[in-house]
Amino acid sequence: MTQPPHDEPTASSPEELREQVEQTRAELGETVETLAAKTDVKTRAQEKAVEVKEQAVAKAGELKEQTTVKAGELKAKAAALAHQTQDKLPDPVKDKAARAAEQARVKAAQAGRLWEDKAPEPVRQKTARGAQLARDNRNLLLAAAGVAVAVWLTCRRKG
Repeated sequence: MTQPPHDEPTASSPEELREQVEQTRAELGETVETLAAKTDVKTRAQEKAVEVKEQAVAKAGELKEQTTVKAGELKAKAAALAHQTQDKLPDPVKDKAARAAEQARVKAAQAGRLWEDKAPEPVRQKTARGAQLARDNRNLLLAAAGVAVAVWLTCRRKG
C-alpha cells in the first residue's frame, strides 16, 4: 500500500511502532497549537499592543532623561552667559541698573501696599503664589534681565 517515508526507519517491533505513533502525535499537537496561535488574531494583536506600549514607555523614559540633561546644560550655559555679560558691563551701566532696580523695588512696595488694600482675597492668594515662585527663581530672573539689558545696549550701540 503506502511506504514509510525514506528518512524515518521502519519500526521493527510493535513497541517501537507505538513510540513512533506517540512521537508523531506529539509533533502534530505542537504543529496544531502553533497554527492555532498564528490564526488567533485577537491575541496576537493584544500581544503586539503590549509590546508596542512597553517600547513607548521605555522611549518616553529615555526622552525624559535626555530632556532633563539638556535642560540642565542649557540652564548652566544661560547662567554662564549672564555672568559673562554682567562682567562686561561698564560700571556706570551697572550703577544705573542698580538705581533703576531700587526705584522699581520702592514702586513695587507702594503698589503692593495699594494692592493689599484693594484686591479681593482669591486674587491676592494667587498673586502671592506667583511672587513666591519669582522669589524662588530669582537668580534665573536676574540672569535673564542681565541678558536683556546687554542685548538692549548692543542694539542701541549698533543703531
